[in-house]
Amino acid sequence: MLDYCKQCVKISVKALLANKARSFLTMLGIIIGVGAVIVIMAVGAGAQSLILAQVKTLGTNLIGVMPGKSEETGPPTAAMGIVITTLTYDDAMALRDPKNAPNIVEVVAYTIGIGTVSWESNSYDTNLKGSTAGYLEVEGGEVGQGRFFTEEEEKNMARVAVLGSAVKNELFGESEAVGQRIKIKKHTFEVIGVMKERGTVAFQDYDDQILLPIKTMQKLIAGVNHLGLIRAKVDDENNIQRAINDVEITLRERHDITDMSGASDDFTVRSAAEALDVITTVTDALRYFLAAMAALSLLVGGIGIMNIMLVSVTERTREIGLRKAVGADNFNIMSQFLMEAVAVTLLGGIIGIVGGVIVSYLIAVGARFLDYEWEFIVSPFSVILAVSVSMLVGLVFGLYPARKASKLEPVEALRYE
Repeated sequence: MLDYCKQCVKISVKALLANKARSFLTMLGIIIGVGAVIVIMAVGAGAQSLILAQVKTLGTNLIGVMPGKSEETGPPTAAMGIVITTLTYDDAMALRDPKNAPNIVEVVAYTIGIGTVSWESNSYDTNLKGSTAGYLEVEGGEVGQGRFFTEEEEKNMARVAVLGSAVKNELFGESEAVGQRIKIKKHTFEVIGVMKERGTVAFQDYDDQILLPIKTMQKLIAGVNHLGLIRAKVDDENNIQRAINDVEITLRERHDITDMSGASDDFTVRSAAEALDVITTVTDALRYFLAAMAALSLLVGGIGIMNIMLVSVTERTREIGLRKAVGADNFNIMSQFLMEAVAVTLLGGIIGIVGGVIVSYLIAVGARFLDYEWEFIVSPFSVILAVSVSMLVGLVFGLYPARKASKLEPVEALRYE
């Protein structure tokens, strides 16, 4: 049996080498399909690692409260772009009260927008973020020049602003910004501070923004009474779940929600760990969906293999007849042509894997060059999947030509011109 297998392999290699260009073109569909599967899985894993690393940089002891109810593993309604007005400034203040949530050390409320800021003849479009005075405690970062606004300024709707480093450079260049007056939507604000350069964290550019007291942002700029987000810092990671329970109970009491099961909640509370789980679930689903779409190209390659094998059967009709005349049975002929089909797909699969790994590595290098925390990940699963699928394609699409070859009658085959 071993000798027979060796002989089949030898004949298969000889048949493939006899038509090198045709063999390569036959393999090309498999190479592209397998390479695409490897690249998509690797790029998906790298992108996932980048997203998770960005989220983790904010800290794992944070709780986010978003307006709108969501499913346990799905994103909140507000994340879909729907404006929901259920969270208020007073809700945030209630969560700051140690009587309601003793494990929460600081709470920050947010309202965000986009606007044009001007100073003298310079103007710049940037992100406007209204927040409470505990912003630095929760979000991190440092004031490079001047100071941050106080809780009193927050409550009194003071017209003060803290600039991100990029905004300062765009408006003032090398000039001193602290103490200057800028205009946002025809309202004048005094610049009291400039943040140190921080860069992009969790896909948010902390340098390209202006920080305003939350009530000032709500009343003068956005014209709203609701919040877009509340973020709370917990004293210890081990107390995350207790803090979440306290937040839920407090908000249900404030919103007159009597159903303690959470089914009627008009808000969503998530910890950083839960957010990571949701992100992982979503990105995993996206990766596998895209890989499945790429794998469809293997079907095209399989059809090409079947066509070429049918041509090969026609070209080698006399050879088949001769082999049958000297004792080869249907199984021998069928296994020979199946072996050739599998050899084509397996070789194409190997080339596709090597090419996919190289392309994935180059993408990872390029991402790191751009200062992204991108991991180069080629999972054994994707390699096994690519090899298995390519071999299966060879077997499935090589079966019909092989059966056709095995059913040829020796006398008719020997007469074939």
